[in-house]
Amino acid sequence: MQPFRIHTGLVAPLDRANVDTDAIIPKQFLKSIKRSGFGPNLFDEWRYLDRGEPGMDNSTRPRNPNFVLNEDRYQGASILLARRNFGCGSSREHAPWALYDYGFRAVIAPSYADIFNNNCYKNGLLPIVLPESQVDRLFAEALAFPGFKLIVDLERQIVSTTDGGTVYAFEVESFRKHCMLNGFDDISLTLQHAPAITAFETKRLADNPWL
Repeated sequence: MQPFRIHTGLVAPLDRANVDTDAIIPKQFLKSIKRSGFGPNLFDEWRYLDRGEPGMDNSTRPRNPNFVLNEDRYQGASILLARRNFGCGSSREHAPWALYDYGFRAVIAPSYADIFNNNCYKNGLLPIVLPESQVDRLFAEALAFPGFKLIVDLERQIVSTTDGGTVYAFEVESFRKHCMLNGFDDISLTLQHAPAITAFETKRLADNPWL
């Protein structure tokens, strides 16, 4: 998992509440357990005008011109602005995989579904919670100013405009912050204790050679 410290990115405003994980990555794409390759099918039913299936050539599919991620001004966006209860529905870890694979590094919303929120931290995607009034202001600015960018500073726990004129503070649990700053997922966290694990296994084998 890549460490997250400071990220500056273009903002894409997804002005919908209660976006569930099936909308983020539809169920037909859940056959793979690899963490990559899901980006082209992120929000598949909203981005395209036909039904997507695994293995299709997405470059030839008809796109929905009215969906935010298909607008020219939001190409290359890496910060997603969303509404309340983002990531509700089933617990599929493929949802943060798809967002990350598309290029998003942070999501800003008033609230998230608990399991989606946890899965984001485990996969290097920072879910930022801001009050609804602040999210409303960010939506207004993202829509009013093409090329609107934000700076996310995890160490200082702030989101700011690139000119520094607007700064919002956010909360993050200290352990999750530590993991994100250092790029630790569950596996790499376990490997921090590799010497102790090896010592335990060596001793157990010596004490119980029949095992």
